[in-house]
Amino acid sequence: MSSNKTFVISDRHYSVQELFDAAAQATTLAVTDDVRRKIIAGHDYVKEVARSERIAYGVNTGFGSLCTTKVPQEQLSRLQHNHLLSHACGVGEIVPAQISRMVVLVKLLTFRGGHSGVGMEVVDRIMALWNRGVVGAIPRKGTVGASGDLAPLAHLALPLIGLGEVWADGHLRASAAVMEELGLAPLTLGPKEGLCLTNGVQYINSLGAHALVSARRLVKLADVCAAMSFQGFNAARSPFDPLVHTTTLHPERRQVAANLAFCTEGGDHYAQQHSNPAAEDPYSFRCSPQVHGAVRQTVDFAVGLIEKECNSVSDNPLVFADERQILTAGNLHGESTAFALDFSAIALSELSNISERRTYQLLSGQNGVPPFLIADAGVNSGFMVVQYTSAALVNENKVLSTPASIDTIPTCHLQEDHVSMGGTSAYKLATIIENCHTVLAIELLCAAQAIDLNPQLTLSPVARRLHTAFRKVVPYVAQDVLMHELIKNAEDFIRRSDVLDELLDQLQ
Repeated sequence: MSSNKTFVISDRHYSVQELFDAAAQATTLAVTDDVRRKIIAGHDYVKEVARSERIAYGVNTGFGSLCTTKVPQEQLSRLQHNHLLSHACGVGEIVPAQISRMVVLVKLLTFRGGHSGVGMEVVDRIMALWNRGVVGAIPRKGTVGASGDLAPLAHLALPLIGLGEVWADGHLRASAAVMEELGLAPLTLGPKEGLCLTNGVQYINSLGAHALVSARRLVKLADVCAAMSFQGFNAARSPFDPLVHTTTLHPERRQVAANLAFCTEGGDHYAQQHSNPAAEDPYSFRCSPQVHGAVRQTVDFAVGLIEKECNSVSDNPLVFADERQILTAGNLHGESTAFALDFSAIALSELSNISERRTYQLLSGQNGVPPFLIADAGVNSGFMVVQYTSAALVNENKVLSTPASIDTIPTCHLQEDHVSMGGTSAYKLATIIENCHTVLAIELLCAAQAIDLNPQLTLSPVARRLHTAFRKVVPYVAQDVLMHELIKNAEDFIRRSDVLDELLDQLQ
């Protein structure tokens, strides 16, 4: 992999977006001299302890409930090697290379302070592989998110000892063959290094960070789809009048209201339909700032929490070379991450819920649009079953919103008797986000149809430009057609449209 961009690991704070971008792009990795010095100091102290008579967990003992088993000096390297073999128990599909790359970045952030005890030889090999487009392949499932992400991180580390699989320039290959091509011999791991590589919750932190970057785009996208529905339904603009939002202390509501106002400014949708100024629209329209705003609050909270986790040390035991201590503690537990992802799942499930309700209202035959958004209803069913699909996905999201973090299953002879189940939280959230994209695509599909069925409507300039771009991908429906293709094309539009992306960049 060749790149002009270098992502430097230093002691500064990194945002979720920075980590996401570095994992997605062809970056080169490097560490500062200060980070290198700290890593070397931590590793030197671990080696000193390993040579002594002192017993230190994970350095010269077994793991988990085997912590009281002393391992002889001559078997310490084998101990770490075996640790990777026995802990690589992941199952399921291989996660995309971008996820593996993000895990590498977050793992290096844990290593940078020297508190893990890993050596620079391991860190340099990780970076050398990255810089050549190679990263370990991780099966999706198998972590309970509280002994560290042992199974997935073991798979990520296997290539360092010439085993497992790797992503190599976008292709899944056997590690041994790739290492041979690169002229790299398997590493012999030193004291604690196998444990350093597998302990910590960098996997669920990375899954969470990746999902939340998508979620941040999703909350803006929901505002756009709602604004199109407002115009298609001839709904009132009063819910996002700035005066309303001088009465609230929630800045997120004001952000949503400002976005809705921006996207509808210049349209005549409400004035055209309503002669009675006291008329009220359904809550799914009228309360959009309150609901969308609450989702934003939750996602922003989760992003902040995940950023703290990614920039913290997640490992056990922790090495303090200057204080000459190795301390066993609980920085391997992913409860904070699991909570953040479960909270986000609930919030985004609600985002899909209110979107589906607006879709239902658009099909209801109210406010000047025909039932099921078709001119000749009866022989044509129009958009009737499109709403069924949206309802099915929203129902799935509601089921997936049950928190995984309220469960725990003891492991390792009750040594690890409380776990976060953050892996399940992350998998659920990813599915909810995928469903949300489809639900919002369906809302936009229906809003565009409602707009076309009202030729007297004057669209806002923003909506007109978006509607024109959408119609280049998804045509107006005059009579029943294969709706599956329309949904698919609408979803492609909300994911890839340059016009839409330009609009999202202008929103708060």
